[in-house]
Amino acid sequence: MRILVTGGGGFIGSHLTDFFLSRGDEVVIVDDFSTGNRKNLLHLESNPKLRVICSDLGKSGTVQEACHGVDAVYHLAAAVGVALIAKQPTQTIHRNIYPTQLLLDELRRHHLAGKPIPLFLASTSEVYGKNPKPIWNETDDLVFGPTTKPRWSYGASKAIDEFLCMACVREHNMQIVIGRFFNVVGPRQTGAYGMVLPRFVEAAMQGKPLMVHDDGHQTRCFAHVSDVIYAITQLMQTPSCYGHIYNIGSDSPVSILQVAQQVISIVNPQATIQFQSYAEAYDDDFEDIRRRVPDLSRIKKAIEYSPRHHLTDIIRDVWKDKQRSMG
Repeated sequence: MRILVTGGGGFIGSHLTDFFLSRGDEVVIVDDFSTGNRKNLLHLESNPKLRVICSDLGKSGTVQEACHGVDAVYHLAAAVGVALIAKQPTQTIHRNIYPTQLLLDELRRHHLAGKPIPLFLASTSEVYGKNPKPIWNETDDLVFGPTTKPRWSYGASKAIDEFLCMACVREHNMQIVIGRFFNVVGPRQTGAYGMVLPRFVEAAMQGKPLMVHDDGHQTRCFAHVSDVIYAITQLMQTPSCYGHIYNIGSDSPVSILQVAQQVISIVNPQATIQFQSYAEAYDDDFEDIRRRVPDLSRIKKAIEYSPRHHLTDIIRDVWKDKQRSMG
């Protein structure tokens, strides 16, 4: 098979590329490396089955070139990281919606010509906004804050991507699977854009304080990237999953303060924790979600999915990766 991975130079995209190449597939990557990192692909440079198109998906002709002859598309290219999104809301909206529309237009053209190409859309738990339910399932309402607060632009723009995809499913019966990621972590992830676990590990390794926002009692569920890659690929190999949305992640909640404490115990027992307000970290208008926990019933029923990695395993894997890259 020939697979297109948009954003293939990024954290999740590079691991997905590893999976397909190890299976013997050909992979075409489109990435402008604005947030992706070429180092993520260095170990694959000599592989003759990999082709990298260094371009923005929005550039004229790029989508058509990338989709030529492919058997499936995994669309992971998007704005990434709370820190970047809070500072660049205009770019966030543009980068999330416009390329997705171009990609869907091209895939619809193939579909109507009798050559359907399945699509996986990488979405996010951010689409749930500040829904007050303690556990979120795929049919829950999406509850965003006011448009005067830029942090909601990411979730809202990814929700538009989902609406566009579901419109293609309803109107043309296109083969599309949507996955809402919940705090995916692992090797190659950077803390540069606000990702909490690599940021904590990097700080502990450098003997710096681990900066915990607010009181640290916000809860998240962290999933190892390898578990997520399994879920993505299995969903796309299961035709009954087309036309549906799935939460992807772990359903084991942990507070951010507990994460910091575990990182310290594993990486550097001498490291300390420092608390920081959201206003200091982002801006005066920033709102965070206190609890983010997925209902995984749907995906577990669809593909018998069960995350295998615990938080301590994930921390150790991230630490080992940072030792290699920083050492």
